[in-house]
Amino acid sequence: MPNELIWVLFALVNFVLFLIMYKVFGKAGIFYWIVLSTILANIQVIKIIPLFGLEASLGNIMYGTIFLGTDVLNEVFSKKDAKKAVYLGFVVMLSTLVIMQMALWFTPDTSDFGDTALQTIFGFMPRVVLGSLTAFIVSQLLDVNIFQWIKSKLPQDKFLWIRNNGSTMISQLIDTLIFVPIAFLGAVPKDVLLGILISTYVIKLIVAVLDTPFIYLIKKVKPLDIDVLK
Repeated sequence: MPNELIWVLFALVNFVLFLIMYKVFGKAGIFYWIVLSTILANIQVIKIIPLFGLEASLGNIMYGTIFLGTDVLNEVFSKKDAKKAVYLGFVVMLSTLVIMQMALWFTPDTSDFGDTALQTIFGFMPRVVLGSLTAFIVSQLLDVNIFQWIKSKLPQDKFLWIRNNGSTMISQLIDTLIFVPIAFLGAVPKDVLLGILISTYVIKLIVAVLDTPFIYLIKKVKPLDIDVLK
């Protein structure tokens, strides 16, 4: 199966799971999803794949769903909730970095078979997370503020696609310009770096367009609001 077909299927699976999370858990489900996405996206981004004729890093779909999550919180709930989700994602990234770096300090037993894989994945993680932390807090807060500004000018539901895509296109550009150099400069050849930079932004734009029907659908969904903590 070609990467492009897997990628489209992967995107749809992510959006459907996001929708299910919201349907079952309501607003809390979006926060749950953002926690999941911040961890998995920073693991997936280490893998470089050929996609649509470009060299792309995996993880752009899950990372893009974080923007979808904050946009939903901004649209359906409040700007305060959207910012709370941004700060939550930031803390989750930082916590993951600290915990996994300390996990690598342990000397493996002679029977161990997982340490090499962990070293490969999480040994590269500090610069990835450093790039993510910087890009995340800047771009996500920018996205929240731009979304709210567009909403103040174009509040009608028919303009939701402009709020969703407009805020994401600008904030994702800033995110990409910050993240890619920090994460990959010196780790890959310059031509590959440029390819990753271009492909990352293009793919993020595609994700933003693909998630538009889902943000309209979410506004029609009545959550069950199951409290799993009871």
